[in-house]
Amino acid sequence: MLDDHGFDEAPLEEIEDAATATPSANRQIARAAGVVMAAFVLSNVVGLVRQILVSQAFGTGAAIDAFNAASRLPDLLFSLVAGGALGSAFIPTFTSFLARGERDRAWRLASSIANLVTLALMATSVVAWIFADPIVRHILAPGFSPEQQALTASLLRILLISPLIFGISGLVMGILNAHQRFLLAALAPTMYWLGMIFGVLVWAPKWGIYGLAWGAVLGAALHLGVQIPGLLRLPGRRYEFTLGLGDPAVREVGRLMAPRVLGVAIVQLNFWINVVLASSQPKGSLTAIQIAWAVMTMPQVVIAQAIAIAALPTFSAQVAQGRLDAMRRSLASTLRGVVLLALPAAVGLIVLRKPVVALLFQRGEFTERSTELVAWALLWYTLGLVSHSVVEIVSRAFYALHDTKTPVLVGSVAMSLNVGLSFAFVALFQRLGWMPHGGLALANTVATTLEMAGLLYLMRRRLAGLDGHYVLRGIAYAALGSAIMGVAVEATWRALAAYPLAVSVTLAIVVGAGVYVAVLWLLRTPELREVWQMARARWRRA
Repeated sequence: MLDDHGFDEAPLEEIEDAATATPSANRQIARAAGVVMAAFVLSNVVGLVRQILVSQAFGTGAAIDAFNAASRLPDLLFSLVAGGALGSAFIPTFTSFLARGERDRAWRLASSIANLVTLALMATSVVAWIFADPIVRHILAPGFSPEQQALTASLLRILLISPLIFGISGLVMGILNAHQRFLLAALAPTMYWLGMIFGVLVWAPKWGIYGLAWGAVLGAALHLGVQIPGLLRLPGRRYEFTLGLGDPAVREVGRLMAPRVLGVAIVQLNFWINVVLASSQPKGSLTAIQIAWAVMTMPQVVIAQAIAIAALPTFSAQVAQGRLDAMRRSLASTLRGVVLLALPAAVGLIVLRKPVVALLFQRGEFTERSTELVAWALLWYTLGLVSHSVVEIVSRAFYALHDTKTPVLVGSVAMSLNVGLSFAFVALFQRLGWMPHGGLALANTVATTLEMAGLLYLMRRRLAGLDGHYVLRGIAYAALGSAIMGVAVEATWRALAAYPLAVSVTLAIVVGAGVYVAVLWLLRTPELREVWQMARARWRRA
């Protein structure tokens, strides 16, 4: 019997099964990843609608600039908590207790972390609220006029409500994922966008940009609220008013979280350096790399992040029970699955980069020249889509091993290399007469590819192998299928060039997907046949 989340109502048994039976563990990851992928697709669509509505309401004026500047501090706190740093430290520790049947200790840990997160974020928000004006003047928006700085500070004080809500929501998300309950947690980002859409449609006409700010707060509340029913259904749940400062498990979460916080800070610094470099290039370069990055990360989020979120609890359960051989096989299967999905996505996006950008954005002030700028950066970013996807999976495997230092160390080296390569490739592109902002995207791709290679090498040493032949066969299947698919997509797009853009792009994607699936079927790819069997079984139950 399936519950409302689409999983069997036996969370502890599922966790134990994931830790001990590799074929079942692979099906568990695949089933969960499918749920998360579907939810992330919905989130991307709703997020795009939100962006369109905000652009229509506020354009590129001073008010939306103030909102974006004010959002930087709450967004940073979000990325540290609900965005991943806490989850990567909390889920492996929490899951290890569940896998060993120690529910009381698991919930005591959850209570302690919830209380500590609440106190920390409350203190941070209060301090930031008090010093909002100097924070805006000296850190967030030093170049704004005094009037715009005042508006930014007012918006910041409203938006500082969100991190406290996101802190609890991020923890609830980790608890649900650890119990193999993924649907409601995966829907949370969609609820956040819906809150902002409500703000821009209902409150912004009356309150202006303040309506959008309160919509963001509403979205944070919905982000938490949609997960509460799932939390209430968990067996054995309990809450204790304790900080647990002497609890070894709490200290373990803190130990694992510290490197991740540093890693997030390094990534933010790298983004800032890219902004500085792009701002010195021809007009439109900065916006082009930001939009191109957003487009590239759409399939990366739907594919890699969805699978990584689904895989982490299973990896953690296997580690907790000492089944490193099972984890190695699960990791190899997960890597194969990610490559089988990410590689054709990359090829399709490269082939259709110009029509996709034009279809999504080319209207109003976004001209054909804007499309060329974005498509050029998108080409070089998309070459790294597979590398970004593999890094997501292997990093989660390290987190499951209670090792957050290695991914952060390797990532820090890669980000440092990215900075040096950015200068080098921008200069190279200028000498070649190419648009120089493409060099920033290529630098990111090369650095991430080296990061992927380093993480795979270290994980191979940690697990005494990665079932390399099995993974390489999957890569070969994906490469052959993607090459044939790319030709089909290009031919379809050219044949339908006279039709409206929406029609030609959609049909090219459909034909390409059909060709790719047909090639994998002819190659007797095990993953495709397993998906087919799972779909048939679910159809019979339905």
